[in-house]
Amino acid sequence: MIRINLLPHRELKRKARQQQIAVLAGLVSLVGIIVVVGIHTLNAGKIEYQNGRNQYLNDQIALLDKEIAEIRDIKTHIKELLARKQVVETLQNSRAEVVHLLDQLVRLLPDGVYLQSIKQLDHDINLVGYAQSNAWVSTLMRNLESSPWLESALLIEIKSVNVNNIRQNEFNMKIKLKQTSLNDGI
Repeated sequence: MIRINLLPHRELKRKARQQQIAVLAGLVSLVGIIVVVGIHTLNAGKIEYQNGRNQYLNDQIALLDKEIAEIRDIKTHIKELLARKQVVETLQNSRAEVVHLLDQLVRLLPDGVYLQSIKQLDHDINLVGYAQSNAWVSTLMRNLESSPWLESALLIEIKSVNVNNIRQNEFNMKIKLKQTSLNDGI
């Protein structure tokens, strides 16, 4: 006997295809959502990793900034110490100058000359004194010029005065103390 299917087989196939398509669309949607969530999670992880690296770099930069500030402080401290050292070296160098000055003045002062005052400002020295004659002042100037420690003897003024009823010549003279290096004074 022949069977005749009265059911609409095309419609059943169409329903079955629609179900398959719906299931496939659901699966594709689910796979798409999973892919999108996976990519988003991956990108979020990469962003978080990069933020961590950036934070590490910022922390290291902050440490280096502190070290740079310390280096600047150390450089400033070194400059201050070098300035102090220079002052000490200058004082060390010039401490013997006064001794040499007084020694040279005593050695080079002729018998007829008496000093009233000696004033020193840096390397300039002002001598005020009395001489029995102008010749003694000239002798003093020649002696000062021949000194290895003194130079540029310059007579500012000479005048005749009476000191204790004795005629004297009062003079005012400038000389310079020669610059010495560290090795010269040692």
